[in-house]
Amino acid sequence: MFNFKESEEKWKKLWDEEGVYKFNPKSKKEIYSIDSPPPTVSGRMHIGHAFSYSQFDFIARYKRMKGYEIFLPFGTDDNGLATERLVEREKHVKSKDMTRNEFIKLCLQFLEKERPEFTQDWKDLGISCDWDISYSTISDKSRKIAQWSFLDLYKKGRVYRKDAPAMWCPECRTGVSQVEVQDKEIDSSFNDIKFKLQDGKDLIIATTRPELLPACVAVFYNPSDKRYKKYKGKTAKVPLFNFEVPILEDKRADPKKGTGIVMCCTFGDQTDMEWQKAYNLPIKTAITESGHMTEIAGKYKGLELKEARKRMIEDMKKHDLLVSQKPIKHIVNVHERCGTEIEIVKSRQWFVKYLDLRKDMLKWGKELNWHPKFMKHRYDNWIRGLQWDWLISNQRYFGIPFPVWYCDKCGEVIVAKEENLPVDPLTDMPEACPKCKSIKVTPEKDILNTWFTSSLSPQLAIELVKDEDAKKKLFPMSLRPQAHDIITFWLFNTVVKSRLHFNKNPWKDVTISGFLTLGGEKMSKSKGNVVKPQKIMNEYGSDALRYWAASSKLGDDFEYQEKDVITGKKFTTKLINASKFVFMNLKDYKPKKTEIVETDRLFLIQLNKLIKEATENFENYQHHRVKSDLDAFFWKVFCDNYLELIKKRVYNGSEKEKESAMFTLYHTLLAIIKMFAPITPFITEEVFQENFRENEKDKSIHISEWPEEIEIEGKKDDDKKFETLLKLITDIRQKKSEANKPMNSQINLTLEPKRFEALKDFMDDLQGVSNAVSVKQGKFRVEFLS
Repeated sequence: MFNFKESEEKWKKLWDEEGVYKFNPKSKKEIYSIDSPPPTVSGRMHIGHAFSYSQFDFIARYKRMKGYEIFLPFGTDDNGLATERLVEREKHVKSKDMTRNEFIKLCLQFLEKERPEFTQDWKDLGISCDWDISYSTISDKSRKIAQWSFLDLYKKGRVYRKDAPAMWCPECRTGVSQVEVQDKEIDSSFNDIKFKLQDGKDLIIATTRPELLPACVAVFYNPSDKRYKKYKGKTAKVPLFNFEVPILEDKRADPKKGTGIVMCCTFGDQTDMEWQKAYNLPIKTAITESGHMTEIAGKYKGLELKEARKRMIEDMKKHDLLVSQKPIKHIVNVHERCGTEIEIVKSRQWFVKYLDLRKDMLKWGKELNWHPKFMKHRYDNWIRGLQWDWLISNQRYFGIPFPVWYCDKCGEVIVAKEENLPVDPLTDMPEACPKCKSIKVTPEKDILNTWFTSSLSPQLAIELVKDEDAKKKLFPMSLRPQAHDIITFWLFNTVVKSRLHFNKNPWKDVTISGFLTLGGEKMSKSKGNVVKPQKIMNEYGSDALRYWAASSKLGDDFEYQEKDVITGKKFTTKLINASKFVFMNLKDYKPKKTEIVETDRLFLIQLNKLIKEATENFENYQHHRVKSDLDAFFWKVFCDNYLELIKKRVYNGSEKEKESAMFTLYHTLLAIIKMFAPITPFITEEVFQENFRENEKDKSIHISEWPEEIEIEGKKDDDKKFETLLKLITDIRQKKSEANKPMNSQINLTLEPKRFEALKDFMDDLQGVSNAVSVKQGKFRVEFLS
């Protein structure tokens, strides 16, 4: 019985020892480069990784067989919050309870130990990276590149530091960029609250956030709303806090929302920010960076936001200031890392200026080749919805620091010199302030947002190559493969950085994979509906998992079903058995030019069609079509029909008939395993090494040439004849099955004149496969002889 575990270990060892996947920078071949996603080091490889990484590995393996020099690096994204949380969990520590240097040292030690086991999962899956070209987003080289990027953008006037409203996560205690925010529907309530007018009358204002009352700076209504026109220029008194704010009109107030008049607080949302700026309103800070109420909240100072909301509502009820409450569901922004509701707080942060480039961004996206095309809409929609410049500073310990200090005497921003990178401003000191020559400086303690570094993934990989000529050929890269959920994170930011630094797109093609689902829902650790790829590979083999992944279409979400993996395992068994049968009859066979009999010619015409279609589909990143077509040909055409058709001829035919069958068997099976090789690398290597290696020059199937169409003359009715032949074989088998007769039972066969004429050149093989003693013309009939 075939032992897939032993086979996989054997071929992984061969690939490693022979350097099958090594990138040769001196190669004269055209380079095909893949900007492979660096997975976050936050545990083991998950099923989504196995799914999407298999898909771009299909392309890498295909392109390698097509004669390209493949640049496929492997990176790990390990300077982010996910790694920080993992270290805290595994080491039972809290970063905030340690010095920054102590925690960074602990993280680096943990990663050094964790990374090899983490990476092994990808090797076990058969991902054909050059494992000597691997990077970590926290390495010295990556820190240098990320800090260079900051300096370059600083020189170009594209980064700035400003004390301004910014999105803030109270749980992670860090500023977050728009790309790190997700929409989440929550249960809430509209609270109709009484503001008091100057004449003592009530002005009812609806709000979902009464805890922001102490930060109220104005009240707005729409100029078209006749209900409130009379209040223009007047003031209203804020309940519980009894200070007055102006009543203003602005078209951004929605007359149909709530009571149609709205309070402006600094800051509740994006519109509040716009109003504050447009009307030069004061800034009042009601919420601390830890998510508690500030001193302006009076007796509510120090309370967490939800508790403050609860107590304010209770107090308004006591003082007859709450008219009504209506339960609603509404969308709020949450931090994608922890799910905490985002607040907008005034803080000093670093930003990349890019809102002025939105038209250019749309143009840049149009220049990419999107697969599938409709995924470009997500990129476009994101750009059209941009409201903030890119916040790139995070208030955390572990990460890449800004190469910046501030002069204590004159406030000058002091940036590191490029030749000194990477630097840690906490421990490295700059030269004297270039403006006032003071040596007293304060280091920047914030770190660069992890996406600021990840968006340099092409450079992180390319800079690992020492050959300068090869580097020039590697950028722009050929392909960016990724999932659709990080188009706005990774793809968009990489395009922006590439354009700002180099004035060119980072790649030519983009492939977008979908989500994995289980029971119709996206797989998620929090939902508990995850499947471990390690368990699948251990039970069914890596090829079975890849075979399943190949069934999915780019861009579409895909349901995990174990039965599909089992089918993959059955395929590997069938391929082994088919190859054994073929080579049982091809002992000592040496490929040579042979005169082809008609059945074999017809079959080879179909093989040529398959090769042509598989090539075209791989070129268009349609791996699911390749797999589907190969499956149908291998199971139905090759195994079920062709092997049965030529059995009798192989055993008892003339020398010419045997030679033709052997030629066809050899070249067909070789073409089949080569076309399956990108999808199922282990079993195809097994069949190649055991059966073809002696005659083929290549040390691995994965560096052999992609199959070319066999030179053979075709005729216009070949397809029709082939379909007729397969249909007849199926009809005969069905008749035998209906009569409860074994498939090898002898028959007399009668065929309609039209079908008889079409198949006259294949009669010997037809009689062999059907065990027909005679074939004559007439009405279709199968007569059993016993």
